[in-house]
Amino acid sequence: MESWIFLGLILLIAYLGKNSSLLIAGAVVIVIKLFPFLSQKLYPVIQAKGINWGVTIISVAILIPIATGQIQFKDLINAMKTPAGWIAVVCGILVAILSKHGVNLLSSTPQVTVALVIGTIIGVVFLKGVAAGPVIAAGITYYLVTLLNLSFS
Repeated sequence: MESWIFLGLILLIAYLGKNSSLLIAGAVVIVIKLFPFLSQKLYPVIQAKGINWGVTIISVAILIPIATGQIQFKDLINAMKTPAGWIAVVCGILVAILSKHGVNLLSSTPQVTVALVIGTIIGVVFLKGVAAGPVIAAGITYYLVTLLNLSFS
């Protein structure tokens, strides 16, 4: 019963905060929960592979501009000629390393998930953040580039 209340509260917060991603995620989890035969099969798979699926979808979205020709090799070369481009590369590396340690922490200390969920909900709903890992690299890059008054051109 407690999990239903918790999920309902998350849905309510997502609705009030006008966060469609969290609202959809919560609704999907609840719909699956309505069917125990489904949840027994799907929950473990989604829990084990869901983050990788999400990263894959984000990666596909990031690669679309390359597929459409909006980003070409010359853009990569030009970006690498700027300090901001190098900061982006370093931030990407740092986020990958941090994510590796984060995944290890989650698998070895599952109780930290509760705090992360609460923090993510607060950040997403009340601070209009986005619950996405790879985007963190862009966010860190943005702040460093802004702080150092750099640009990509």
